[in-house]
Amino acid sequence: MASPVQVAQQLGGFYYQTFKTNRGQLASLYKDQSVLSWNGEEVKGAAAIATKLTELPFEKVEFNVMNCDAQISNPDIGTIIVLVSGQLSIDDGPGLNFTQAFQLVPEGGSYWIYNDIFRLVLQ
Repeated sequence: MASPVQVAQQLGGFYYQTFKTNRGQLASLYKDQSVLSWNGEEVKGAAAIATKLTELPFEKVEFNVMNCDAQISNPDIGTIIVLVSGQLSIDDGPGLNFTQAFQLVPEGGSYWIYNDIFRLVLQ
């Protein structure tokens, strides 16, 4: 069985590459009970989350993940909490610091995102 950090790195690799190339495909990582907070705006449900992500007002995004930490959050059911920090560049603009937290729930040998909290860290 993969460690929480390995799971987080696998998820992060897929998530940020897919976010960059086809945000709509991220819907498969969420369920109807999933919740996304995007810079303070809360969205519930896989379909609404996919809509929010695909309607973000930029075309091109590049991620530079600097840190990815993960821990088991509930050993009885195997949920994992993940914290990612790094920089992103939108439409070839300057780098912006961001942090993102995920709560992952195991199901059928994989994980889905129950909570996703994204925040730009503006100075």
